[in-house]
Amino acid sequence: MLHCIFLLSDSGEVMLEKQWMGQQVDRSICSWFWSQGQGATGVHQVPSVIASPTNYLMHIVREGITFLACTKSEMPPLLGIEFLCRVADVLSEYLGGLNEDLIKDNFVIVYELLDEMMDSGFPLTTELNKLKEIIAPPNIVSRMLSVVTGGSSSVNSTLPLSTASSVPWRASEVKHSNNEIYFDLVEEMDAIVNRDGFLIKCEVYGEVQVNSRLSGVPDLSLSFSNPSMLNDVRFHPCVRFRPWEAHQRLSFVPPDGQFKLMSYRVKKLKNTPIYVKPHFTSSDGVCRVNILVGIRNDPGKPIDSIAVQIPCLPSVISSDLTANHGTVDNLHGKRACTWMIGRIPKDKSPCLTGTLQLEKGLDQLHEFPTLLVGFKIMGVAVSGLKVDKTEIQNVPYHPYKGFRAVTRAASYEIRT
Repeated sequence: MLHCIFLLSDSGEVMLEKQWMGQQVDRSICSWFWSQGQGATGVHQVPSVIASPTNYLMHIVREGITFLACTKSEMPPLLGIEFLCRVADVLSEYLGGLNEDLIKDNFVIVYELLDEMMDSGFPLTTELNKLKEIIAPPNIVSRMLSVVTGGSSSVNSTLPLSTASSVPWRASEVKHSNNEIYFDLVEEMDAIVNRDGFLIKCEVYGEVQVNSRLSGVPDLSLSFSNPSMLNDVRFHPCVRFRPWEAHQRLSFVPPDGQFKLMSYRVKKLKNTPIYVKPHFTSSDGVCRVNILVGIRNDPGKPIDSIAVQIPCLPSVISSDLTANHGTVDNLHGKRACTWMIGRIPKDKSPCLTGTLQLEKGLDQLHEFPTLLVGFKIMGVAVSGLKVDKTEIQNVPYHPYKGFRAVTRAASYEIRT
């Protein structure tokens, strides 16, 4: 049971406060929470769930906005975190983003959404499509009408039909002139390579994102050719769990529009698409750098947006790095050098060379930086996950079905 929620700016200012219970939580709890962040060198370093002298606190940070929830009694912490994530997603969709100005310009909408999303401390209506039927998203026309008529409420005067439906995530009487559905496999790779070049960790976090534009109430079935590789699966509420448990098949009635159908994790991958071979030596007040990049495991599609970032220690005062391919953003007051490679050419391997100048009085670096690597591959899911087939029932038409895949580097570290 949540007692209240606070929205804090990046400076710790309370932008919005919503109390759900009769016994209010004092705002001073926000000052206590922010002081914990200062002691941990930033609110990002504060544990997501902490206990204050009077309350249990849960928080997430999105786009510089801190969503802080308080409860006086014990409750499943993941319930509170999941609710905060849902609030952040809904506000981002309604307001077209998340920042301090957008929230302050749409106080009424935000309060109305929080009223609908929680009742007496328990989550109530959190599905985006259902909320849009209850509360109209803000637009220029509605703002002009509120100025002219003096009305400020965006809440629908009648309860939507989907409230009593067995599929409350889907709007009632959906109609489209072109019936189509698109599936996107979006994967992010986390990898750690040690200083000897051995792969310590390599796993993929993936999502199946769907954009559904189907009329009526379609019943879909989606199956993968190799579902046994999936771990830590998590589903949208529309997914029926029994077909997945019995046959590893997704059976669902989709919401209308964009939504995340499921998320998953694939662990213990054996290879990464690219290799990075760094070599650092340090003496006489400089650190000599040599980095070679190439393709290790060809995914069958071009690898784009390859970038290597070299975080620099405070003892490094300047850099002089050059590359035979791509562009190099040297230190110049920043605390990192960035090598933008783009796509690896066929006729040569990209190589970065140069020196890092150390501060006066320091002869050599005692530790070398950990490189951060980025890349993007369109058309391939590096985990090997593939969609086998999809079936659509309960509708008289034959919709268009589209499939795409993309892989990006998330936390890809090369230790030196």
